[in-house]
Amino acid sequence: MRRAAMKRDTRETRIAVRLGLEGRGRYDVRTGIRFLDHMLELVARHGGFDLRLSADGDLDVDQHHTVEDTGLALGEAVSAALGSRRGINRAGYFVMPMDDTLAVAAIDLGGRPHAVISTGVRTRMVGDLQSELVTDFFEGFALGARANVHVKVLYGRSSHHRVEASFKAFARALRAACARDRRLARVLPSTKELL
Repeated sequence: MRRAAMKRDTRETRIAVRLGLEGRGRYDVRTGIRFLDHMLELVARHGGFDLRLSADGDLDVDQHHTVEDTGLALGEAVSAALGSRRGINRAGYFVMPMDDTLAVAAIDLGGRPHAVISTGVRTRMVGDLQSELVTDFFEGFALGARANVHVKVLYGRSSHHRVEASFKAFARALRAACARDRRLARVLPSTKELL
């Protein structure tokens, strides 16, 4: 089983992550932001990952450091669990319907961090999460995982559903990108021979 344990300690946050890529969707997540916890629980369940994550951040200042650093730490854990990345699909995508909402996510674990996120959420808060920080989470993940992450909500009435569908699509796309291809078990998925 591909696993990783990571710690990220800064003056603003202390984050610990334990991740198993071939998991059963089990989770224990505590960030101090309940809606973010829920989104990470969705990532574990829909990705088929086992995830333990605790974050202690300066929430008395703002949510930004906690959300962004959680994305970074989770991305670093994915990168560490993937190891050399030989034999993985490398790229994955998913289209996620959720009631009134349709979200698309595409991920390339090709070694170059970049994120393009468009949720269309116009409310300041979704639950207890500052909605603008959804982008910061995915940007942090892209940097930590050395991945391209694209998430777009095509339509939807509910801001809650827009964010939730984004995380579910992301989880399913990440699951596909991390999956092993038996035919290419020893092959690095790049003609450059470098990821």
